[in-house]
Formats: sequence, C-alpha cells, structure tokens
Amino acid sequence: MKKNFSPWIVILSAICLCLPRAAAAKPCESLASLALPDTTIMLTQDVPAGAFTLPAKPGINPMAALEGVAPKDLPAFCRVAIRLKPSSDSDIKVEVWMPAAGWNGKFMAVGNGGWAGTISYQLMAEPLSRGYATASTDTGHEGDTGGGRFAQGHPEKVTDFAYRAVHEMTVKAKAVIAAYYGQNPKRSYWNGCSTGGKQGLKEAQRFPEDFDGIVAGAPANHWVHLSASSLWFSQAVLATEASFIPASKFPVIHRAALAACDARDGVKDGVIGNPQRCTFDPQEIECTGVDGPDCLTAAQVVAARKIYGPITNPRTKALIFPGLLPGSELGWAVVAGPQAVPIAADYFKYVVFKNPDWDFQTFDFDKDLALADRTDDGLIAATDPNLREFFGHGGKLLQYHGWSDPLISPVNSVNYYSSVMDAMGAAAVKDSYRLFMMPGMNHCSGGDGPDHFDSIEVIEQWVEQGKAPEQIIASHLRDGKVDRTRPLCPYPQVAAYTGTGSTDDSKNFVCASEK
Repeated sequence: MKKNFSPWIVILSAICLCLPRAAAAKPCESLASLALPDTTIMLTQDVPAGAFTLPAKPGINPMAALEGVAPKDLPAFCRVAIRLKPSSDSDIKVEVWMPAAGWNGKFMAVGNGGWAGTISYQLMAEPLSRGYATASTDTGHEGDTGGGRFAQGHPEKVTDFAYRAVHEMTVKAKAVIAAYYGQNPKRSYWNGCSTGGKQGLKEAQRFPEDFDGIVAGAPANHWVHLSASSLWFSQAVLATEASFIPASKFPVIHRAALAACDARDGVKDGVIGNPQRCTFDPQEIECTGVDGPDCLTAAQVVAARKIYGPITNPRTKALIFPGLLPGSELGWAVVAGPQAVPIAADYFKYVVFKNPDWDFQTFDFDKDLALADRTDDGLIAATDPNLREFFGHGGKLLQYHGWSDPLISPVNSVNYYSSVMDAMGAAAVKDSYRLFMMPGMNHCSGGDGPDHFDSIEVIEQWVEQGKAPEQIIASHLRDGKVDRTRPLCPYPQVAAYTGTGSTDDSKNFVCASEK
C-alpha cells in the first residue's frame, strides 16, 4: 500500500533532529559508582528544592547567608561530594551541584577567599539558581580562610592551594557533569573575587583550555608582594606608640579625602571617581596643637602617608606593591593594626621561614622579600602577562576592582592589565580582556559606590554572543533597595556626568576618556 508523506512532516522531522536535546539526567545515586583517576566519590545526594542546609564544621565559618540566593530558594539538585588525591599528601575536597531539571548546558566554578579551607557553598547558589552545574573546592585543606598553618611541612598542599586543586576540580567536575547528563558542558566559566580572582587569572595563565570565560574580581594575584604590603601597613602604624592610628580616626581621614577629591569628577556624591588623580595629603589634618579626635599627630601623618604611598625596596627603591588610595580609609582597620596581618604573616611564617614564631615586625623588605620571591617562583603568584593561549581559543577575561579597596590596592589590577597590554599589544587584548574599576567599592563588595552588577550575564553575552561590554550598569543598595546606579566603564575610560538629571541615575552618565 502506497503511503503519502506530507513535505511538512519531513521538514518538521529535520528541524527536530537539528534542535538541541534537553539533557536527561541519570539518577543521582548512580554516580556513586563513577570511576575517575585519583578520585573517591564521598556522597551522592538528591536535594529537594529549598531543602539544602549549610554544613556546619567546628572552627569554620560556613558563611550562613548565601550570596543573593537563600537556601530555601534553591532548585532541586544532585549534590556530589568528591575527594581528590593527585599527590601522596593531597586531600582535596570538591562539591559538584547539578540541577535536577532545567540544566542550561553550562558549567560555572566559583572561587575562594583568603587561604580558602572551605567549600564556597554561598557562592555556588547563584549559578545553580540560574541553571548552571557548579563546583567549588576547599583547595586541599580545612580551616579558617585567614589561616595558612596547613602549609608548613606540606609542599604538596601548598601546590594544591596554589593552582592544582582548582584545575583538578575543573577536570573532575566536568567528568561528573558529563556522567550525570550524558553530555559535556557546552560552555565553562569561572567566577571569583580576591583569592578567587587570583585563581581565575592562574587558570587563564596555566590552564587556558579549562574555561571559556573568566570573571576575576580584585585578584590577589601578586600574592608575595601583596602579603608584603600588609606587613608594610602594619609596621607603619605600629612603628612607635605615637604612630598608631586608632580606628576612631579613620572616618576623619576619609572625610578629609572626600573633601579634597570628591568633586574632581564633576559630581559631589560621597565617592571619589578616580582616586589616582587625588592629591590628598593627610598633613592637611595634622593637629596644630595637642592630639585630638579630629586631627592626626605628626607621627600619625607619617604612618598615613606610608599607607597611601607606594611600598618600595629600601635599597633599590623598586616598587614592591602600590599603596592604598584615597577613599579606602574606612577599611583601614583590616590592614593597619596588630590584628591586621594573619593572611600575610602566615605566608611568611609557614611557607617562607617555616617558623610559626616568626615576628612580622622583623620583616626586611629587601633580603626577606627576595627570599620570598625565590621561594614562590611563580607557584602561588599569578602575574604572567602572556594570555595568548587563553585568548587564542576565544577565552574572555572580565576583571573588576573597587577603587576604595582597603585589602588589595586597586592599582594592582591596573598594573596587571597594563602588563598584559604591554606584552601582547592593544589589538590582541581589546576584544578579549576588559578591566572595570568601580568607584567607591571596597574589597569585592560594599562601600559608598555602586557595588552590584550581573557579572554572569556580562560574561555570558561576551562569550556566547560576542558582545564585548562597552559599559556595565552597577547599582548601590541601601536597606535592600537600589538608591543609585552608575555605569562602569572599560579602563581607562570613566563615567562622565552629562550635566543634567539625577546623579544617582546611570542614564545621566556616559563612558569617556578622562580629561
């Protein structure tokens, strides 16, 4: 019997064959038998929507508030905990979360802070809620993010922290994702700030094929010299009893810096647009007589100048690390005091000098720094400007940094960006790497300037649609509500006020070269 086939049936069939198929996930528990090199599957768990609770570990702050997404709002997902042992002294813990339904076909890994030591559960929530499979690692040790005690006598664990844990996590997470959905992720992204920013740059430099897009905020990439800068600041304020600046005076210095520089960008809004152009000298508020709550003593002026000034080698005068900038003063308590140096001091105690009793006040910024540079030799630091392989396969790098950062000088980001431009040339960089400086933002978030923007959407559009960010709209929240928006501009452009309309509305600004 002859059958008549409608041409529409043929066309529709062809269309169906060409459309991407939604990934059909396997049962989560089936992953318990997955065999991967140097890997032990510790847990496979179906987590119902809204049912995830943060694991509590003694001595570790799990950061109970998730970033942007509360545990009750998470979708159902397959949770896989794995342990990696790429060396005889490695013990790298990783978690991989995969949406039970609605996977977008992509993977996003998230970074750590400080010395890591815990899974970044709070940062995994956002990509998971957007349909991403996501992963995080403790980088091979457990402990407080401010502590580096694990490093002494464990060079393999230092290597894990430096770069190996993130790379191994990425490789194994992709394998777990492929086993669960039956297909590899079509795109892979990294998103991290501070240590997480350093980890992102390290991936681009050392493992350029791991990710298609990298978001690197306030990167601690110049690890050794950054650590030295923290010692410099604390030595400055602790040099003598008279040089110590009490925290009650930080707002005084901050107000004076704003008075000197806030209006230089044409808008008086409590934010210094480009503090590199600010010429504020703390001597302007030096006490004329006895010490008082609203002025600095002569010794305190000297200490404040050292915080603002570049950190230099006392013998060669070579730059070690840039100083902090005007606008950062409200955060000085975390860098300028007796309790301000644990992350930095631990690096020198446990990695360089291998002496837990080492006193940071004895640090010599010439010979001791030279020893530290030789000890690291590019292990933890991520300063290589050659990103040719990462850019060569279409990789995109989105870097951002707050101009008011009191932990990592924002000039460090400018310097790294400039080093890449110098090494590779503007033509090779402009379509692959953009730096956005954020006026008034502290370390990774917070501050008086707009500090929230959708980095995931920006990097997606750049990688997947070829839409390089010409500007990014950032917002500032007060009591959970947006009270100011402002465009972020690709460095070295700045947001210029058009002269009309509210200065709290991004529509009244344009990105332009600074006059």
